[in-house]
Amino acid sequence: MSEIKMDPAMRCGVVRLVVSNLERSLGYYQQRIGLRLNAVESGTAYLGAGDTVLLELVEQPGARPVQRGHTGLYHFALLTPSREALSRVLNHLLETQTPIDGASDHRVSEALYLSDPDGHGIEIYRDRPRREWPFVKGSLGMTTDPLDARGLMAADRSKTPWEGIDPATVMGHVHLHVADLAAAEHFYVDLLGMDLMQHFGGQAGFVSAGGYHHHLGLNTWAGVGAPPSPADAARLLSFELIVPDAANLGALVEQLRAGGVAVSATEDAWNALDPSSNRAILRGSQSE
Repeated sequence: MSEIKMDPAMRCGVVRLVVSNLERSLGYYQQRIGLRLNAVESGTAYLGAGDTVLLELVEQPGARPVQRGHTGLYHFALLTPSREALSRVLNHLLETQTPIDGASDHRVSEALYLSDPDGHGIEIYRDRPRREWPFVKGSLGMTTDPLDARGLMAADRSKTPWEGIDPATVMGHVHLHVADLAAAEHFYVDLLGMDLMQHFGGQAGFVSAGGYHHHLGLNTWAGVGAPPSPADAARLLSFELIVPDAANLGALVEQLRAGGVAVSATEDAWNALDPSSNRAILRGSQSE
């Protein structure tokens, strides 16, 4: 167990991805997912649900699609503020004949799964109230059950024209492919002070701050010992963890260093590679 625990108000921030064709990706994320384009600068697009940037797309012309069997992104997850908001997303996806890879009821949430044109995984979901989350012997009991698709489709009764994903949507969590589950949990739980909420099938773990079902998913489904994503392919560049308490952020950085992790400082954040070469950026909320 870590001596310094993660600030319970921690939340996920911007996810940065390499894409092969920015124009194509922008068409998908704006027209199908309903994100709003905030800016494009030097081959990087900044997308959000409202004014807050949630996703950065960095163009690398000629990049191969996401390569399976490597560490990196399994999916990033956009959290809508209500079942009605998720219903509007589902109905829009169906109306535009957007391929949906899967749909599940996890008992803590209802979720839709998609892939962007480069193969990056996307989850769009809504949370159930915390009082409804299942716990088994003190541990969270998330499941993967069939989604009540018809019920979800009917949940939005407004029938107003689609104007994009709800502006209150946030980056709810990030799910990573890792090479070694125990090493990943040591990094995120013992050194970054997050709580292990659940193991799933011996190949996945879910960690969070503040009792959330998970801010990070960690899995070895790409293979134990999987190598990092190749530099000539679409891939995850980094993901942010926003730590509002500046003193807590500083203490966590020192705890990482004491654990032998190289932590580097940028102008307004700290960043470190986890044992699977996934780059975590730790940022204070005042730097947004």
